[in-house]
Amino acid sequence: MSFFKRRRSIFDVFDEIMREFEEEFEEVEREFERMLRERGAEIRGPYVYGFRVTIGPDGKPVVEEFGNIRREAGKPRITEEREPLVDVFEDDKSIVVVAELPGVEKDKIKVTAVGNKLIIRASNEHRKYYKEIELPAKVKPDSAKATYKNGVLEVRLEKIGSSEEKGVEIRVE
Repeated sequence: MSFFKRRRSIFDVFDEIMREFEEEFEEVEREFERMLRERGAEIRGPYVYGFRVTIGPDGKPVVEEFGNIRREAGKPRITEEREPLVDVFEDDKSIVVVAELPGVEKDKIKVTAVGNKLIIRASNEHRKYYKEIELPAKVKPDSAKATYKNGVLEVRLEKIGSSEEKGVEIRVE
């Protein structure tokens, strides 16, 4: 009877690296919190930070950060509000914005369209979200339809057509 040893895949190696990273991060976090307590500082939590790397239409990488840790003047700042992960999709007639807002109820979400900007606010006793999204085109705010299911908000807005964008010709008398 022979036993074959399974070869490690790249995913096994990646999982091992991520486990080591997580253990080291938790150790650094505990040390950081201990130092803050010694100095009498208030500890807020949880800390949420993530990033996503995609390839833009020009072929260059685009890094998007999300969470409640913001960079201001090169220094990290922890805020009460988390910045949700957001995707914006565009076709000829509409723009669809998809935002991840886990842990809040539908009636606690407020979505506002102002100019070519969409503002999302959501909160409950444990979580607060805030995000301002620059839309790629002008939209009709009164056409907006929003749905929320399983922690995912989807907002669909009609674009202002090119004929409406040009305006209406006014006859001079």
